[in-house]
Amino acid sequence: MSAKKTDTFEDTKIPTINEESNDMMGDIKINHSVVASIVRLAATEIDGVHAVGSSFVDGIAEIFSKKETERGVRVTEDEAGHYVIDIRVILSFGVELAKVAVQIQENVRSMVTRMTMKNVSRVNVIIDGVKMETASPEEHPDYEKSIQ
Repeated sequence: MSAKKTDTFEDTKIPTINEESNDMMGDIKINHSVVASIVRLAATEIDGVHAVGSSFVDGIAEIFSKKETERGVRVTEDEAGHYVIDIRVILSFGVELAKVAVQIQENVRSMVTRMTMKNVSRVNVIIDGVKMETASPEEHPDYEKSIQ
């Protein structure tokens, strides 16, 4: 019987937060995937963000892979230990793209800094597309006619 390799705690890069740490109590470590989750949630709070991540096929591939990029978000650190965040988004048709991108940058930086106590040096927003908001069938003008 062959031994199956499993990911261990040591296999994953987890940055250490040293602010206000107490050597007697130990280090606080936050996995980059947790930071990526914060980024996704912070971005989706912004009006005009249709989705975080690129195409459907890319999204499926990212879900099942162990890549550094997790569903449209990549978190790395610069030389100073500050987060560098790349986020891929699809915005709603008709919004001011640059305005929404700046709002994403501000909200992501604020939430990540507040929740992790680490600085964010860059938030790079990549707009992969725009999508028309789809109305529910009941909102379509011909809906009443189609059910009669």
